[in-house]
Amino acid sequence: MHRVKRTSSYLLVVACLFLAAAGSLRTEWQAEGSETVSSSAAAAPLNYEFFKTNVQPIFLAKRPGHARCISCHARAGNNSAFRLEPLSPGSTTWNEEESRKNFEALQRVIVPGNLMNRLLTHPLAEQAGGDRFHNGGKHFNSQNDPEWQTLRAWVMGRE
Repeated sequence: MHRVKRTSSYLLVVACLFLAAAGSLRTEWQAEGSETVSSSAAAAPLNYEFFKTNVQPIFLAKRPGHARCISCHARAGNNSAFRLEPLSPGSTTWNEEESRKNFEALQRVIVPGNLMNRLLTHPLAEQAGGDRFHNGGKHFNSQNDPEWQTLRAWVMGRE
């Protein structure tokens, strides 16, 4: 019985140490790898006008060797968290109502002030700081890409 209690106590201590170490590593990673604005600024809403005029056109842009973002993200059956409104027949851009819906959809997946948003990491090449996943390919080879910079400025509230 004492052996079971002692083993349980050791396991509890090891688990606590593991959780403390994991929390410490996460804090270090956040400090090194993700630029954020202060918590009060992070709560500021994303700018709709900047989105409509500067960000939304990026989702329609054709890039050599890649499908346009709208091709997948407005497709019926898209199960990604990032969903765009399909364009109305014959339209080359979204109307006001569709733009508002796109903005609202992105507000649900964007954390203002945090560079670790999927909007920024999925289409960015891994060697440039992007993540591995994005079925649509890596649209931006560098964080210096003007379109990526526009997305970043919007997320960071620097428009």
